[in-house]
Amino acid sequence: MPARREAIVQTLRAQWLGQQMRQLRERRGITLKQAAEFLERDFSSIARWERAEWPFRRGVVVSLLDLYGEHDGRERNRFIQLAEDAWRTDRWDDDYDELVDASFIDFPWLETRAEQISSWDAFLMPGLLQTPGYAEAVIRNAEGEQATDFSVAKWLQLRLDRQRVLSREPAVRVAAIIDESVLRRPVGRPAVMRAQLQHLGGLIQRPNIDLRVLRSKVGLHAGLDGSFVLFRMPKPYPEVAYAETLGGRRFMESPKSKRYALAYHRLRDVALDQRETAVLISKITEELP
Repeated sequence: MPARREAIVQTLRAQWLGQQMRQLRERRGITLKQAAEFLERDFSSIARWERAEWPFRRGVVVSLLDLYGEHDGRERNRFIQLAEDAWRTDRWDDDYDELVDASFIDFPWLETRAEQISSWDAFLMPGLLQTPGYAEAVIRNAEGEQATDFSVAKWLQLRLDRQRVLSREPAVRVAAIIDESVLRRPVGRPAVMRAQLQHLGGLIQRPNIDLRVLRSKVGLHAGLDGSFVLFRMPKPYPEVAYAETLGGRRFMESPKSKRYALAYHRLRDVALDQRETAVLISKITEELP
C-alpha cells in the first residue's frame, strides 16, 4: 500500500510571499516560462508557488531574487525570512517589525480576501461602516497636531477605498457588534453623527451586513478587554484575529484566534438582534440636537 501523503498546510505567510514574488516578477517583466527555464523547472511549478499551493523553499526564493535583480539587502532579507517561516501560523508582528513596514499583511489585504469580517467595537464605529465625515473626524483626532489636509485626505481615501468590499461580487459578509456608547459618543458636529447613524440605518438593511448593538446596561461581558476583528478566510487559509492597543498591532492565526471567535459569539448572545438594533439607532438619531 502506498504511503499516504500529508496535506500541505497553506498559511497566510505563504500566500503573502507568493503574491509578493509574483508582483516582483511582473514588475521586472519576467514571464513564468522565463523564470521556470532559469530554475530548470516546469513553469506550472512557479505558478503553484505563487498561488501558495506549494511552499516556496529558501533556495528557490534566493535564486529568483537573483533573476529578478533584487539586490537590496533589506528586501532580500524580507523575502528570505518569509520563505523560512512560511509554515508558521502564530503571531506576525514581533517577528517582522525590523524587516517590513506597516503594510505587511495589513487590514486592506485581509479585507479583500476574507469571506466574512466580524468585529466588536467598543469605542468607535467600524471603519467599513463609517461615513466620510465621521472618518475624517476620527483621522484628524488620530493624527493630532501633525494632521495636514494632505495627510487627512490620503488616509480618508484609503478608508473609503476599503469600503468597496461591501459591494464587491461575491459580497463580503460583515457581522458587527457595536457598544451602545459608540452610537452616543459625539464625533464631529451633530450633523456628522446624524449622517453616520442614518448611514447605519441604511446598512442594516443590506443582506450581507449583520449589525447589532450591545446595550450599556449589560454589565460584565466578553468584550471588556477591547475591540477586535475576525477575518474568516477562504479554505484552506486560517481564520485571523486582529487586535490593536497602544503597545502595537496583533494579528493571530488559528488556533490563537479561537479565543476571539469565542468572545465574539458570547457578545452576540447578549447583544440586541437586528430589529431591536434598528429601533435603537432610530431612537438615538431622533434624540440628536
